[in-house]
Amino acid sequence: MKRLLLTGSALALVGLGGFLVITRPAHVDPTAVAALTGDATRGENLFWLGGCAACHAAEKAEGDALKVLSGGKAFVTQFGTFRAPNISSDPDHGIGTWTNAQFADALLHGTSPDNQHFYPAFPYASYTRASLQEAVDLRAYMATLPASNTPNMPHDVGFPFNQRWLLGGWKLLFMSDAPVVTGTLNEQETQGRHMVEGLGHCSECHTPRNPLGGLDKSAWLSGAPNPDGKGRIPNITPAKLDWSESDIADYLKTGFTPEFDSAGGSMVEVVTNLSHLSDEERLAIAAYLKRVPPIAN
Repeated sequence: MKRLLLTGSALALVGLGGFLVITRPAHVDPTAVAALTGDATRGENLFWLGGCAACHAAEKAEGDALKVLSGGKAFVTQFGTFRAPNISSDPDHGIGTWTNAQFADALLHGTSPDNQHFYPAFPYASYTRASLQEAVDLRAYMATLPASNTPNMPHDVGFPFNQRWLLGGWKLLFMSDAPVVTGTLNEQETQGRHMVEGLGHCSECHTPRNPLGGLDKSAWLSGAPNPDGKGRIPNITPAKLDWSESDIADYLKTGFTPEFDSAGGSMVEVVTNLSHLSDEERLAIAAYLKRVPPIAN
């Protein structure tokens, strides 16, 4: 019996060690980042596509206040309450001292500068589909935004979800940079896929999740419970969203539906962000949504 216990303990340690190696935080190639120059103009467009202000600006911020990324918003989930961090250019409380490589690590791999896994309340599982150049461009723009000395607030997450090393397993199961909608897409549809599945992170709200919080890709964009408990995030596959491409694009610009109803809830913030994009980009999003497999729900 003692020998069996020793053997079992040894195997468990070996297994744990293998798990920690396989699921260790990932990093970008620093030499590849060093070869890139960020473009703040392109980065501004990516800032609005990514919805950075929707989570990291102060509650009810409008206009230029949306560019003060002081953090603090609370996001209540079944795993605990997460609070958006300060990602302003402040060197002490924000990300002012981060390098391009550290920023890309966070955006594309969910890895912090101190080599920890970020919680996926930060939607890096979608952002991972962005390019390294896009990460550097976004960093260039965010470096131009105002600094805020607002201290970060801690998350309220209990055991075992407060064990960040376990998030490596979550990433292994649910994080991939592969496209979800495949097949033959034209140039416009491909552009829309890159935006929607990547920095636009539409699936983070519109796709249901499994008990571990991973997206159910078999029900892609078919609607999901509203995280705040009020109503349901709608199905935006062609089975339910029967608007024309121009109707969809107009809605993303103005917030008005073809029936002259208006966007409500968190979609108001989404429209505010996407209204900064070009008409061509909004049409690309609409073209992609028309290619999503229809799911009656």
